Amino acid sequence: MTFRTTLLLSGLLTASALFGQGENIKQVQLSDFDLQSSELINATGEQLSMPTYRSPVYWFPVKVPSTVLTGLVANRVYPDPYSGMNNMFIPDASDSFNIQYNLGRYSHIPSVTNPWKKPYWYRTTFQVPAGDKGRRFQLIFKGINYRAAVWVNGHQVADSSKMAGMFAEYFLDVTDYVKAGVLNALAVKIYPLDYPGLPAREQLKAMDDFYENGGPTGDIGKNVTMLCSVGWDWIPPVRDRNMGIWQPVFLRTTGGVTISRPHVITELPDLPDTSKARLSLDFTLQNLTGAKTRGKLSIVIKPETFTGESIHFTKEVTLNAGYTGKVTLNSAEFSQLLITNPRLWWPLHYGRPELYRLEAEFVTSAGVTDKSTVVFGIRTVSSKTVNTSHSFHRDFYVNGKRVYLLGGAWVPDMMLNTDSTRYDDELRLCRNANVNLLRIWGGGITPPDVFFDLADRYGLMVWSDFWITGDTQGEFKGSPDYPIEGNVFKANVASTIYRIRNHASLLLWTGGNEGHARKELYDAMRDSIISLDGTRPFIPSSSGFATLPQGWKGSWPDDKASGVYSGGPYQWLDPHEYYVMAEKRPDWSFKDETGIPSQPPYNSLAKIIPNLVWDPKAPFPMNDSWGYHDAATGNGRYDNYYNDMVKRFGNPVGMEEFSDNMQLMNAMGYQAIFEAAQHRLTTSGGVMLWKLNAAFPSVVWQIYDWYMMPNAGYYFMQKSCDPVHIQLNLNDSVATIVNRYHKPVTGLTADLSVYTLNSEPVYAQTATASLAAEETRPVLSLAGVLKQAKDIRLVILKLKDSSGREISRNTYWLDPGKNLRPLLEMPRTGVELKIVKKNANTSWTIQVTNSSRRVAFFVRLQLMDGREEITPSLWSSNYITLAPGESVPVEVHLPERYADLEPVIRVSGWNVDPAQLPTGK
Repeated sequence: MTFRTTLLLSGLLTASALFGQGENIKQVQLSDFDLQSSELINATGEQLSMPTYRSPVYWFPVKVPSTVLTGLVANRVYPDPYSGMNNMFIPDASDSFNIQYNLGRYSHIPSVTNPWKKPYWYRTTFQVPAGDKGRRFQLIFKGINYRAAVWVNGHQVADSSKMAGMFAEYFLDVTDYVKAGVLNALAVKIYPLDYPGLPAREQLKAMDDFYENGGPTGDIGKNVTMLCSVGWDWIPPVRDRNMGIWQPVFLRTTGGVTISRPHVITELPDLPDTSKARLSLDFTLQNLTGAKTRGKLSIVIKPETFTGESIHFTKEVTLNAGYTGKVTLNSAEFSQLLITNPRLWWPLHYGRPELYRLEAEFVTSAGVTDKSTVVFGIRTVSSKTVNTSHSFHRDFYVNGKRVYLLGGAWVPDMMLNTDSTRYDDELRLCRNANVNLLRIWGGGITPPDVFFDLADRYGLMVWSDFWITGDTQGEFKGSPDYPIEGNVFKANVASTIYRIRNHASLLLWTGGNEGHARKELYDAMRDSIISLDGTRPFIPSSSGFATLPQGWKGSWPDDKASGVYSGGPYQWLDPHEYYVMAEKRPDWSFKDETGIPSQPPYNSLAKIIPNLVWDPKAPFPMNDSWGYHDAATGNGRYDNYYNDMVKRFGNPVGMEEFSDNMQLMNAMGYQAIFEAAQHRLTTSGGVMLWKLNAAFPSVVWQIYDWYMMPNAGYYFMQKSCDPVHIQLNLNDSVATIVNRYHKPVTGLTADLSVYTLNSEPVYAQTATASLAAEETRPVLSLAGVLKQAKDIRLVILKLKDSSGREISRNTYWLDPGKNLRPLLEMPRTGVELKIVKKNANTSWTIQVTNSSRRVAFFVRLQLMDGREEITPSLWSSNYITLAPGESVPVEVHLPERYADLEPVIRVSGWNVDPAQLPTGK
């Protein structure tokens, strides 16, 4: 399956995506291209870029953005590599790898075993209105991989020495070659990676025991590219290494003076007082005419996400012929840039993510020559190192207030098949999970503009690694000499800073993942961040274990160590162990990588493993497809997950039972990770998962799978990350309330109930509490009750606010002998569903009632369209447990595109008989 649309979400036009449209200022996306290998094309770029060119060879139609392999899969040249073992029927970019697995026989080019060795051509034609004659034209390439050369109407306008690296934008002046009123042609020659990289051996066996991330030598790191395209322990090798035009292409029409590289800097000069904000703006102006030009730079700043008054002022500017330079506007010159009572941008749960829109126009006597639009937030970000009795870590601040970071790593889709709709779905899923931070992992990509636009609007902070990893730059393997071309790396760094520096969501830069670049590149990266941005922190690495050599500059601006720590654990652990680590291990003062394999639910498995037939040589119910979809993650990680399930439940008797048991393991693991970390709310900086999302259909390390199906761990993390939350410390058996807000919460009531598996009440207690800002407070102890238990106890915690509304709910199944088998024998029961509120056929509030005398355990709600569950469905709670007689409201929201469906609500559970309720029209 691929995802390709040219949809642009309403209101998401930015300076680095689509500029504002004036009568003569236009930016049109070029989407319809034809694709073919240069192996089969004898024509030159000059010939191919002539509108009259006719090819004797068939070309494949593709929608750009599209990598080469994506285009060929869409044209059915190769099978869908996301499905089953299909990736083993596609030749690889490495000749030695093809020989090892005999993949060359699948090449679509006759007599050529490696179809990715030579460049590919992308070609299109386009019209320019006759009325645009005399205007300026610019081609914008938002991202290519790995090198490109460009021709327009028979003329070369860029070569592969200038267009190199995956993460740079390229702006090409094509005024002299584009013709108004007639057909124009564009030819782009895309070169493969300079060094294709040697992948690790394929994960072809279920429960395989080893995988070399980034390949055995890490030589993919010689390039400035998506390092995981050579394969990692959660993604197979991408056969063409994602060569192609992977971001949009635009044709931009302007007048003779252009505006570029807008920069909006916001300050709160009187912190902690936030009643005054100071803005400064700078732009690069270029006079492309042959004469001195006089005009006005017109500025309008208006609210984007709220109602309010606009700000408007102008600056007279005179530009000499051929001038290129920076114009800076500040509050000393323009009092309008000193804003009283600004609406601030806050991350999720700390306030509203308010945004403003800046529109800058250059106006001459002849009219508007160019226009630039930036959506930005008024906010400041900073960091501070903290020394505790046994640790050193870093805290982060927004608008002068500490924010506790809860989130995880974000990895790119295997073939970069993520459009704006899918980005929106996934970021909504993350926000719904109460995540407030997404970490752009250094072995992947810096995402397209729409990702950051959405993060801005949803209040999701972004932690952005540059493209360095310990697996390729010498920390573990590879070499500090990688990437080979330092100038390409530096140019890509600068371009990326220019592209995303205005986003309110961008919290910090890091020098890479679990490693750092060589000094030449490290210094250039750090210096570029300071000079081209200068508004947010930089830390050397995402891992405090990757220490810098003596004499190197540290974090900016404090010149100290990173103060964050990766290193896992990555396997399933007994939940108690997380509390021990959080209390005793220094790296848990800010843990930025930990996680568990987290298998998807049963109804998603058939999509991931299409041949769900057990191979008796493997643990039930696995076969080698499981291994290819990451059950073979190496180092015993999936083995531990599987074996710990068997220890607690025994061998599963069927695939559905196996999957349900794994969901219980997911819930226990994620609940413990986040609650153990938040138990030290005031003495730690945060906790982040490896990882949030999936690069392709996988059975490990995700809170929702590639089909956007959450697993049970997603919902237990969601509850654990409630901003006001009640939880049970598994080491001392004390129920504790956590308040992450920057304000006190008063008049809380905590209810605690304990049941046997036969639904017999064992203990009940109530307590009241009020908490200060950012406080944890113990309220009730279960130590005596649980100490006497000989078998499983079900613990239900509820927290109500001063109005009596339930604001947090939590469930534990505590097994003193680490034996969960009795759960399989729980008495059956049922629950009742009632729709109490409906909105536009995409949102419902459902009352879930347990009117029986038995506990309804692990109750799962689904929105069904026939036999398929609708994804993404955004539930306010799921996999819930209801005591006898309890009733709770649950909300669910669907994307607007599903408004014409008539879903059915399905309910089931661990001991709950399935039932359905139509939503109706």
